[in-house]
Amino acid sequence: MLLPAPPALLAQAPTYRADLDVGHYLQVLAAAEARLKQDAGDAPAWAAKSQALASLQRFGEARAAADRALALNPGLADALLARGLARAGTAIAQRNLGSLRKALGAMDDLRAATQADPTLGDAWMSLGLAYEMLPGLLGGSTKKALACAESLRRVAPARGDLLQALVLVEEDRWRDAEPFFGRALAQAPKDPEVVGQYLDALDRRPAKKALGEAGKNARLLSEAARLLPGVSTRARGVTAVSDAYLNAGRPDLAWQVVQDHLGRTDAPSLLRLQLGKVAARSGQHLPEGLAALDQVLREPLEGGSAGYAGAWWRKGQVLQALGRKDEARKAAQEALKIDPNHRGARELLEALGD
Repeated sequence: MLLPAPPALLAQAPTYRADLDVGHYLQVLAAAEARLKQDAGDAPAWAAKSQALASLQRFGEARAAADRALALNPGLADALLARGLARAGTAIAQRNLGSLRKALGAMDDLRAATQADPTLGDAWMSLGLAYEMLPGLLGGSTKKALACAESLRRVAPARGDLLQALVLVEEDRWRDAEPFFGRALAQAPKDPEVVGQYLDALDRRPAKKALGEAGKNARLLSEAARLLPGVSTRARGVTAVSDAYLNAGRPDLAWQVVQDHLGRTDAPSLLRLQLGKVAARSGQHLPEGLAALDQVLREPLEGGSAGYAGAWWRKGQVLQALGRKDEARKAAQEALKIDPNHRGARELLEALGD
Protein backbone atom coordinates (compact mmCIF):
# COMPACT_ATOMS: atom_id res chain seq x y z
CA MET A 1 0.00 0.00 0.00
CA LEU A 2 1.40 3.43 -0.97
CA LEU A 3 1.88 5.93 1.80
CA PRO A 4 0.08 9.29 1.63
CA ALA A 5 2.22 11.91 -0.05
CA PRO A 6 3.68 14.63 2.17
CA PRO A 7 2.38 18.09 1.22
CA ALA A 8 5.86 19.20 0.19
CA LEU A 9 5.87 16.65 -2.60
CA LEU A 10 2.79 18.11 -4.21
CA ALA A 11 4.73 21.03 -5.69
CA GLN A 12 6.42 21.63 -9.00
CA ALA A 13 8.84 19.65 -11.14
CA PRO A 14 12.07 20.60 -9.28
CA THR A 15 10.74 18.92 -6.14
CA TYR A 16 9.77 15.84 -8.09
CA ARG A 17 13.20 15.90 -9.69
CA ALA A 18 14.95 15.73 -6.33
CA ASP A 19 13.02 12.65 -5.25
CA LEU A 20 13.37 10.96 -8.64
CA ASP A 21 17.10 11.63 -8.53
CA VAL A 22 17.50 9.70 -5.28
CA GLY A 23 15.28 6.84 -6.43
CA HIS A 24 12.15 7.40 -4.36
CA TYR A 25 9.93 6.20 -7.19
CA LEU A 26 6.98 4.90 -5.18
CA GLN A 27 6.97 8.12 -3.17
CA VAL A 28 6.97 10.22 -6.32
CA LEU A 29 4.23 8.08 -7.85
CA ALA A 30 2.06 8.53 -4.77
CA ALA A 31 2.73 12.27 -4.68
CA ALA A 32 1.98 12.76 -8.37
CA GLU A 33 -1.22 10.74 -8.23
CA ALA A 34 -2.38 12.66 -5.17
CA ARG A 35 -1.69 15.92 -6.98
CA LEU A 36 -3.56 14.74 -10.09
CA LYS A 37 -6.63 13.95 -8.02
CA GLN A 38 -6.65 17.65 -7.09
CA ASP A 39 -5.76 18.93 -10.56
CA ALA A 40 -5.82 16.59 -13.56
CA GLY A 41 -4.29 19.34 -15.68
CA ASP A 42 -1.00 19.46 -13.79
CA ALA A 43 1.57 18.67 -16.49
CA PRO A 44 4.59 18.40 -14.12
CA ALA A 45 2.68 15.83 -12.06
CA TRP A 46 1.92 13.76 -15.17
CA ALA A 47 5.61 13.98 -16.15
CA ALA A 48 6.73 12.92 -12.68
CA LYS A 49 4.25 10.04 -12.71
CA SER A 50 5.62 8.93 -16.07
CA GLN A 51 9.23 8.97 -14.90
CA ALA A 52 8.34 7.01 -11.77
CA LEU A 53 6.43 4.43 -13.82
CA ALA A 54 9.35 4.06 -16.26
CA SER A 55 11.69 3.45 -13.34
CA LEU A 56 9.28 0.76 -12.14
CA GLN A 57 9.52 -0.90 -15.60
CA ARG A 58 5.88 0.02 -16.45
CA PHE A 59 6.71 1.53 -19.82
CA GLY A 60 3.28 1.46 -21.45
CA GLU A 61 1.72 3.39 -18.58
CA ALA A 62 4.75 5.68 -18.51
CA ARG A 63 4.30 6.56 -22.18
CA ALA A 64 0.60 7.31 -21.67
CA ALA A 65 1.35 9.61 -18.74
CA ALA A 66 4.12 11.38 -20.69
CA ASP A 67 1.78 11.90 -23.65
CA ARG A 68 -0.76 13.43 -21.29
CA ALA A 69 1.86 15.80 -19.89
CA LEU A 70 2.96 16.87 -23.37
CA ALA A 71 -0.64 17.41 -24.48
CA LEU A 72 -0.96 19.86 -21.59
CA ASN A 73 2.46 21.47 -22.04
CA PRO A 74 4.27 20.53 -25.28
CA GLY A 75 7.53 22.23 -24.28
CA LEU A 76 7.86 20.87 -20.74
CA ALA A 77 11.39 19.49 -20.37
CA ASP A 78 10.42 16.96 -17.70
CA ALA A 79 7.67 15.61 -19.97
CA LEU A 80 10.04 15.33 -22.93
CA LEU A 81 12.49 13.45 -20.72
CA ALA A 82 9.67 11.23 -19.48
CA ARG A 83 8.57 10.31 -23.00
CA GLY A 84 12.17 9.68 -24.01
CA LEU A 85 12.70 7.33 -21.08
CA ALA A 86 9.44 5.50 -21.80
CA ARG A 87 10.35 5.11 -25.48
CA ALA A 88 13.86 3.95 -24.65
CA GLY A 89 12.59 1.47 -22.07
CA THR A 90 10.13 0.02 -24.56
CA ALA A 91 12.82 -0.28 -27.22
CA ILE A 92 15.16 -2.11 -24.85
CA ALA A 93 12.37 -4.41 -23.66
CA GLN A 94 11.32 -5.33 -27.20
CA ARG A 95 14.86 -6.07 -28.40
CA ASN A 96 13.93 -6.33 -32.08
CA LEU A 97 14.33 -4.34 -35.28
CA GLY A 98 10.97 -2.69 -34.80
CA SER A 99 12.32 -1.05 -31.66
CA LEU A 100 14.79 1.10 -33.64
CA ARG A 101 12.11 3.66 -34.40
CA LYS A 102 11.35 3.99 -30.69
CA ALA A 103 15.06 4.38 -29.95
CA LEU A 104 15.33 7.19 -32.48
CA GLY A 105 12.22 8.82 -31.06
CA ALA A 106 13.72 8.58 -27.60
CA MET A 107 16.85 10.37 -28.84
CA ASP A 108 14.72 13.16 -30.29
CA ASP A 109 12.89 13.57 -26.97
CA LEU A 110 16.09 13.59 -24.93
CA ARG A 111 17.68 16.21 -27.18
CA ALA A 112 14.53 18.33 -26.95
CA ALA A 113 14.54 18.00 -23.15
CA THR A 114 18.12 19.31 -22.89
CA GLN A 115 17.24 22.20 -25.20
CA ALA A 116 14.12 23.05 -23.22
CA ASP A 117 16.01 22.97 -19.91
CA PRO A 118 19.82 22.72 -19.99
CA THR A 119 19.83 22.17 -16.21
CA LEU A 120 17.99 18.83 -16.49
CA GLY A 121 20.79 16.49 -15.49
CA ASP A 122 18.98 13.21 -16.08
CA ALA A 123 18.34 14.23 -19.69
CA TRP A 124 22.04 14.90 -20.30
CA MET A 125 23.00 11.58 -18.70
CA SER A 126 20.46 9.59 -20.72
CA LEU A 127 21.30 11.39 -23.95
CA GLY A 128 25.03 10.90 -23.47
CA LEU A 129 24.65 7.17 -22.88
CA ALA A 130 22.33 6.90 -25.88
CA TYR A 131 24.86 8.65 -28.12
CA GLU A 132 27.56 6.23 -26.96
CA MET A 133 25.47 3.07 -27.29
CA LEU A 134 23.81 3.71 -30.65
CA PRO A 135 25.78 3.12 -33.87
CA GLY A 136 26.78 6.06 -36.01
CA LEU A 137 24.12 5.34 -38.61
CA LEU A 138 21.51 6.07 -35.92
CA GLY A 139 23.21 9.25 -34.76
CA GLY A 140 25.49 7.73 -32.16
CA SER A 141 28.88 9.31 -31.52
CA THR A 142 31.48 9.16 -28.76
CA LYS A 143 32.27 12.82 -29.45
CA LYS A 144 28.62 13.74 -28.86
CA ALA A 145 28.53 11.59 -25.72
CA LEU A 146 31.56 13.37 -24.28
CA ALA A 147 29.99 16.73 -25.14
CA CYS A 148 26.96 15.68 -23.07
CA ALA A 149 29.31 14.86 -20.20
CA GLU A 150 30.76 18.35 -20.40
CA SER A 151 27.29 19.91 -20.38
CA LEU A 152 26.25 17.71 -17.46
CA ARG A 153 29.42 18.63 -15.57
CA ARG A 154 28.28 22.27 -15.57
CA VAL A 155 25.00 21.24 -13.93
CA ALA A 156 26.13 18.38 -11.68
CA PRO A 157 29.92 18.00 -11.60
CA ALA A 158 30.02 14.49 -10.12
CA ARG A 159 27.44 13.13 -12.55
CA GLY A 160 29.29 14.75 -15.46
CA ASP A 161 32.51 13.02 -14.44
CA LEU A 162 30.56 9.78 -14.02
CA LEU A 163 29.14 10.03 -17.54
CA GLN A 164 32.58 10.68 -18.99
CA ALA A 165 33.95 7.65 -17.14
CA LEU A 166 31.13 5.44 -18.43
CA VAL A 167 31.70 6.59 -22.01
CA LEU A 168 35.42 5.83 -21.72
CA VAL A 169 34.67 2.37 -20.33
CA GLU A 170 32.47 1.69 -23.35
CA GLU A 171 35.47 2.69 -25.49
CA ASP A 172 37.63 0.11 -23.63
CA ARG A 173 39.73 2.85 -22.04
CA TRP A 174 39.73 1.79 -18.40
CA ARG A 175 42.88 3.66 -17.40
CA ASP A 176 41.49 6.88 -18.87
CA ALA A 177 38.17 6.31 -17.13
CA GLU A 178 39.64 5.74 -13.66
CA PRO A 179 40.49 9.41 -12.90
CA PHE A 180 36.94 10.47 -13.77
CA PHE A 181 35.47 7.79 -11.54
CA GLY A 182 37.82 9.01 -8.81
CA ARG A 183 36.71 12.62 -9.23
CA ALA A 184 33.05 11.64 -9.19
CA LEU A 185 33.47 9.57 -6.02
CA ALA A 186 35.46 12.32 -4.29
CA GLN A 187 32.69 14.82 -5.01
CA ALA A 188 29.74 12.52 -4.26
CA PRO A 189 30.75 9.59 -2.01
CA LYS A 190 27.14 9.26 -0.81
CA ASP A 191 25.55 9.14 -4.26
CA PRO A 192 24.45 5.53 -4.86
CA GLU A 193 24.34 6.12 -8.62
CA VAL A 194 28.01 7.12 -8.68
CA VAL A 195 29.03 4.32 -6.32
CA GLY A 196 26.95 1.72 -8.11
CA GLN A 197 28.10 2.59 -11.62
CA TYR A 198 31.73 2.56 -10.53
CA LEU A 199 31.52 -0.82 -8.81
CA ASP A 200 29.63 -2.25 -11.78
CA ALA A 201 32.27 -0.94 -14.19
CA LEU A 202 34.97 -2.60 -12.09
CA ASP A 203 33.50 -5.98 -13.03
CA ARG A 204 33.30 -5.29 -16.75
CA ARG A 205 35.69 -6.41 -19.46
CA PRO A 206 37.82 -3.23 -19.75
CA ALA A 207 38.64 -3.32 -16.02
CA LYS A 208 39.29 -7.07 -16.09
CA LYS A 209 41.63 -6.63 -19.05
CA ALA A 210 43.54 -3.83 -17.34
CA LEU A 211 43.67 -5.30 -13.84
CA GLY A 212 43.50 -9.04 -14.40
CA GLU A 213 40.89 -11.26 -12.76
CA ALA A 214 42.67 -11.40 -9.40
CA GLY A 215 43.40 -7.69 -9.44
CA LYS A 216 39.82 -6.88 -10.36
CA ASN A 217 38.50 -9.00 -7.51
CA ALA A 218 40.90 -7.46 -5.01
CA ARG A 219 39.87 -3.97 -6.12
CA LEU A 220 36.16 -4.84 -5.85
CA LEU A 221 36.60 -6.11 -2.30
CA SER A 222 38.59 -3.12 -1.11
CA GLU A 223 36.43 -0.52 -2.86
CA ALA A 224 33.18 -2.10 -1.66
CA ALA A 225 34.37 -1.88 1.94
CA ARG A 226 35.65 1.68 1.46
CA LEU A 227 32.50 3.02 -0.15
CA LEU A 228 29.89 1.25 1.99
CA PRO A 229 29.79 3.82 4.85
CA GLY A 230 28.76 6.61 2.48
CA VAL A 231 25.76 4.69 1.11
CA SER A 232 24.84 2.60 4.14
CA THR A 233 21.31 4.08 4.37
CA ARG A 234 20.62 3.86 0.62
CA ALA A 235 19.27 0.58 -0.70
CA ARG A 236 20.79 1.08 -4.15
CA GLY A 237 24.18 1.71 -2.63
CA VAL A 238 24.04 -1.33 -0.37
CA THR A 239 22.86 -3.44 -3.31
CA ALA A 240 25.82 -2.22 -5.37
CA VAL A 241 28.22 -3.16 -2.58
CA SER A 242 26.58 -6.58 -2.29
CA ASP A 243 26.93 -7.09 -6.05
CA ALA A 244 30.60 -6.14 -5.81
CA TYR A 245 31.20 -8.81 -3.17
CA LEU A 246 29.25 -11.32 -5.24
CA ASN A 247 31.22 -10.51 -8.39
CA ALA A 248 34.48 -10.80 -6.44
CA GLY A 249 33.61 -14.36 -5.41
CA ARG A 250 32.49 -13.62 -1.85
CA PRO A 251 28.78 -14.52 -1.67
CA ASP A 252 29.09 -14.76 2.11
CA LEU A 253 29.90 -11.06 2.31
CA ALA A 254 27.29 -10.25 -0.34
CA TRP A 255 24.62 -11.87 1.83
CA GLN A 256 25.85 -10.46 5.12
CA VAL A 257 26.03 -6.83 4.02
CA VAL A 258 22.38 -6.95 2.95
CA GLN A 259 21.30 -8.62 6.19
CA ASP A 260 23.19 -6.03 8.22
CA HIS A 261 21.45 -3.12 6.49
CA LEU A 262 18.00 -4.52 5.78
CA GLY A 263 16.24 -2.46 8.44
CA ARG A 264 18.26 0.71 7.90
CA THR A 265 17.78 1.71 4.26
CA ASP A 266 15.26 3.74 2.29
CA ALA A 267 13.96 0.83 0.16
CA PRO A 268 14.05 -2.55 1.93
CA SER A 269 12.21 -4.23 -0.96
CA LEU A 270 15.33 -3.81 -3.11
CA LEU A 271 17.45 -5.47 -0.45
CA ARG A 272 15.06 -8.42 -0.23
CA LEU A 273 15.31 -8.77 -3.99
CA GLN A 274 19.08 -8.73 -3.60
CA LEU A 275 18.91 -11.53 -1.04
CA GLY A 276 17.08 -13.61 -3.63
CA LYS A 277 19.72 -12.78 -6.23
CA VAL A 278 22.58 -13.79 -3.94
CA ALA A 279 20.84 -17.05 -3.06
CA ALA A 280 20.12 -17.80 -6.73
CA ARG A 281 23.66 -17.12 -7.91
CA SER A 282 25.51 -18.74 -5.01
CA GLY A 283 23.26 -21.65 -4.08
CA GLN A 284 23.56 -20.56 -0.45
CA HIS A 285 20.74 -19.53 1.94
CA LEU A 286 18.16 -20.94 -0.48
CA PRO A 287 15.16 -21.12 1.93
CA GLU A 288 15.87 -17.62 3.24
CA GLY A 289 16.31 -16.27 -0.28
CA LEU A 290 13.02 -17.82 -1.35
CA ALA A 291 11.23 -16.27 1.62
CA ALA A 292 12.69 -12.86 0.74
CA LEU A 293 11.51 -13.15 -2.87
CA ASP A 294 8.03 -14.21 -1.80
CA GLN A 295 7.82 -11.04 0.30
CA VAL A 296 9.04 -8.93 -2.64
CA LEU A 297 6.29 -10.37 -4.83
CA ARG A 298 3.61 -9.59 -2.23
CA GLU A 299 4.55 -5.95 -1.70
CA PRO A 300 5.35 -2.81 -3.73
CA LEU A 301 8.84 -3.00 -5.23
CA GLU A 302 10.76 0.26 -5.19
CA GLY A 303 12.13 0.27 -8.72
CA GLY A 304 15.34 -1.53 -9.55
CA SER A 305 16.51 -2.74 -12.93
CA ALA A 306 15.09 -6.23 -12.39
CA GLY A 307 11.52 -5.40 -11.40
CA TYR A 308 8.91 -8.07 -10.74
CA ALA A 309 9.98 -10.10 -13.78
CA GLY A 310 13.44 -10.37 -12.27
CA ALA A 311 11.99 -11.37 -8.91
CA TRP A 312 10.01 -14.21 -10.51
CA TRP A 313 13.08 -15.32 -12.45
CA ARG A 314 15.24 -15.39 -9.33
CA LYS A 315 12.50 -17.29 -7.53
CA GLY A 316 12.51 -19.84 -10.33
CA GLN A 317 16.27 -20.24 -10.04
CA VAL A 318 16.05 -20.78 -6.29
CA LEU A 319 13.23 -23.30 -6.70
CA GLN A 320 15.26 -25.12 -9.33
CA ALA A 321 18.21 -25.32 -6.92
CA LEU A 322 15.85 -26.72 -4.28
CA GLY A 323 14.74 -29.42 -6.70
CA ARG A 324 11.20 -28.02 -7.07
CA LYS A 325 11.10 -28.08 -10.88
CA ASP A 326 7.36 -27.67 -11.42
CA GLU A 327 7.24 -24.58 -9.21
CA ALA A 328 10.40 -23.24 -10.86
CA ARG A 329 8.77 -23.60 -14.27
CA LYS A 330 5.69 -21.70 -13.11
CA ALA A 331 7.86 -18.92 -11.71
CA ALA A 332 9.71 -18.57 -15.03
CA GLN A 333 6.37 -18.43 -16.84
CA GLU A 334 5.22 -15.66 -14.50
CA ALA A 335 8.37 -13.70 -15.36
CA LEU A 336 7.62 -14.08 -19.07
CA LYS A 337 4.06 -12.86 -18.59
CA ILE A 338 5.54 -9.58 -17.37
CA ASP A 339 8.44 -9.45 -19.81
CA PRO A 340 8.02 -11.85 -22.77
CA ASN A 341 11.61 -11.14 -23.83
CA HIS A 342 13.24 -11.91 -20.47
CA ARG A 343 16.30 -13.89 -21.50
CA GLY A 344 17.01 -15.33 -18.07
CA ALA A 345 13.49 -16.69 -17.68
CA ARG A 346 13.59 -18.22 -21.16
CA GLU A 347 16.91 -19.89 -20.44
CA LEU A 348 15.54 -21.20 -17.16
CA LEU A 349 12.55 -22.75 -18.93
CA GLU A 350 14.86 -24.38 -21.46
CA ALA A 351 17.06 -25.76 -18.68
CA LEU A 352 14.04 -27.18 -16.87
CA GLY A 353 12.80 -28.92 -20.02
CA ASP A 354 9.33 -30.38 -20.41
